[in-house]
Amino acid sequence: MPAIHRLSDPLINQIAAGEVVERPASVLKEVLENAVDADSQAIEVLLEAGGVRRIRISDDGCGIDKDDLALALERHATSKIASLEDLESVATMGFRGEALAAIASVARTSITSRARGAGHAWRVEGPGRAPEPAPLNHGTVVDVQELYYNTPARRKFLKTEGTEFAHCDEAFRRVALARPDIAMQLTHNGRVSHRLPASDMTRRVGLLMGDDFLEHARAVSVEAGPLQLTGFASLPAYSRASRDAQYFFVNGRFVRDKLLTHAIRQAYRDILHGSRHPAYVLFLQIDPRTVDVNVHPAKIEIRFRESRAVHQFVYHAVERALGHSGAAEARGDAFVPTAPVTPTGAPPAAAFGHYAATPTQSPLAMESAARNYYDFASSARPTEPRAQGSFNAPAMPPEQAGEAPPLGFALAQLHGVYILAQNAQGMVLVDMHAAHERILYERLKTVLDGTPSIQRLLIPAVLSVSAREMATAEACADALAGMGFEISAAGPTALSVRTVPALLSSADVGELTRSVLAELEDMPATEVITARRNELLATMACHGAVRANRTLTIPEMNALLRQMEATDRADQCNHGRPTWTQFSMAELDRFFLRGQ
Repeated sequence: MPAIHRLSDPLINQIAAGEVVERPASVLKEVLENAVDADSQAIEVLLEAGGVRRIRISDDGCGIDKDDLALALERHATSKIASLEDLESVATMGFRGEALAAIASVARTSITSRARGAGHAWRVEGPGRAPEPAPLNHGTVVDVQELYYNTPARRKFLKTEGTEFAHCDEAFRRVALARPDIAMQLTHNGRVSHRLPASDMTRRVGLLMGDDFLEHARAVSVEAGPLQLTGFASLPAYSRASRDAQYFFVNGRFVRDKLLTHAIRQAYRDILHGSRHPAYVLFLQIDPRTVDVNVHPAKIEIRFRESRAVHQFVYHAVERALGHSGAAEARGDAFVPTAPVTPTGAPPAAAFGHYAATPTQSPLAMESAARNYYDFASSARPTEPRAQGSFNAPAMPPEQAGEAPPLGFALAQLHGVYILAQNAQGMVLVDMHAAHERILYERLKTVLDGTPSIQRLLIPAVLSVSAREMATAEACADALAGMGFEISAAGPTALSVRTVPALLSSADVGELTRSVLAELEDMPATEVITARRNELLATMACHGAVRANRTLTIPEMNALLRQMEATDRADQCNHGRPTWTQFSMAELDRFFLRGQ
């Protein structure tokens, strides 16, 4: 091996550039962060050829003094930290002092700046050059041209102009979302892509994520001691096939952190399944001294001193926001009718099927009422077809419309699939199977947290099974018993089912058992009763829910609506599909051109 020697400064800068300047978007990110740190009120970005030919960023910030201008292009020269204590409590976006030096080593870079209070501006054309007078009203302009002009081998690794611009656009979005108080503009090849006035977080999120995102998102605003989480988390109806709409900021810095990603994924586990990904824009404020941002040159990875506490805080904050049911938001968690409507002419109690939840009910009473409802609704069978188009319920009296619960009162069942209801706002349409599935799932989780309630079958159900199903039943006997199933061998290829969970007593025993065994085949028994138990409960709830084409009476439909209003996450089924939708009177009037 050759003798050890010091590297030259140009080579050191080239090595640093390999860490910091991956592509044009990397340059844009670093310079944008410097503009934010300069206390700017407006930032303008101009790109040419996807940023490969030119990246020009101008701001109206505090500017740089003449004596510091040349120093700005030197490696490890910064105004943002001066001691180890400063490094441990970084509050600025940039702090390493190597980005501009690395950029200047692989591109033609100039900086023009006029410090506040200075007589005129100064410009430095690359490292090692002396500052020269230049025209500029205020702030700083960083102009980066011909990226990788002196390292053509690295330039070959860049993608097409469209791809590079897409990455630059994403870098711009991240900074723009983090600082809605700063006016920002992005222009590419002479065409304005974003013109964002200074505004609040909601408006900035709407401009960059779209109003559709805001319409399908829940606001998050939780504070606990030194931790604060704000922003928006989308409902499952707005889920994506990729993670392209996930933005998490810690103290204003965009980060990709496995711990935070896991916390959010856990918060969505009961409402979003499969390969879909949630969309969110979330901002975590935390004491900078408890966060290590000095982990990676790109500053996109961080570490928390109290990682477990942060994980639990984010998880519970997002879960709570998503768990709140829009079905109950108009009147709290439950509805107590003061002057109940009796659509079928029955006494008020019968109109709600005796199962309406009220805040004064004990958990045991609510559980008993729920179980009665599940048995009642799930066992409903059509005795004879009803005349198509005949509704056996009158409309809601106008004088009582204002007293309707959030989901209103049932009017009819459409094609054995949907429930049509009327509330104070207009018309409500409910997917009865999806809604009942969510109710069952949430109830199963609550019941199985203690001793499971079981239903013993009068005559054990004997199933013909495969060798694999037989092996699964034997290996997972304890886990099955913990969920309310008593299953034993009745022969070499037969299983005997003696008990099932009480909440699912009306389900098809054979179909339910086979589905549970199929879910258990690839799950270790220890995971079934811990991390992956909810996946199994979701399958059980799906089989226990009332099926399509089952005719429900008006009291049964009202009972379902009341249970939805008292159930967390009732707006989505276990697979993330919406369970109900609202049509306002204004929407209906517009459709029928009323008042025009």
